Amino acid sequence: MDARAHLPLKKTMSDLAKEGVASRRIANELRSAILNGLISPGTRIFQEEIAERFGASRLPVREALRILESEGLILLKSNSGAWVAKLDLAECVEIYKIRERLEPLALRESIPKLADAEIASIERVCEETEKASHIDNFLALDRQFHLLTYQRCQMALLGAMVERFWNTTQQYRRAYWNLLGIDERNWAIYEHRLIVDAIKRRDPDDGERVLLSHIRRARLALEGSPKLFD
Repeated sequence: MDARAHLPLKKTMSDLAKEGVASRRIANELRSAILNGLISPGTRIFQEEIAERFGASRLPVREALRILESEGLILLKSNSGAWVAKLDLAECVEIYKIRERLEPLALRESIPKLADAEIASIERVCEETEKASHIDNFLALDRQFHLLTYQRCQMALLGAMVERFWNTTQQYRRAYWNLLGIDERNWAIYEHRLIVDAIKRRDPDDGERVLLSHIRRARLALEGSPKLFD
């Protein structure tokens, strides 16, 4: 008998492409569930269950989990599998302190390069954020607003760090917004308007100052709410 009959068949380019599509689809679904609060921090992810749910083999599931790990959403532990990333209070405060320095820099780098049409889009999203009545809608628009203001920052490493920190703190921003009264929410929205005004005036100094205060306000509120991390 030909020994080659016992060897696994090589995967075709079509097979690899299908696995790539499957892994991205699984990663997109899991990312959305995590960011929308459907899967809580600290939840264990079972590869077999995910593979069964998506009708996929474990290979694209593992690749999807690696994608989410690179984004800061999943922790892969050699002895216990995959877990949704969870922060304690000290870790969250540390990330917010880093954000206070990194994001104003991203905004400073972006403001001079933003096209008029891009600024108009930022202002439109700001207005939509003000009208959002549901917390998940607000959080999605809030994220879109801030990342749009950084879109012309041409420092790729900085951009990747900013997005990763947004991912890892998403669940805690949801808890933070649920804590806020109407006055605190209105103040945060007002700061959005100040950021838009600084962008329209092409004033990176003012934009940096307002954004740092905006992020710091959230950090101080989280520091004062340790029960969120129990």
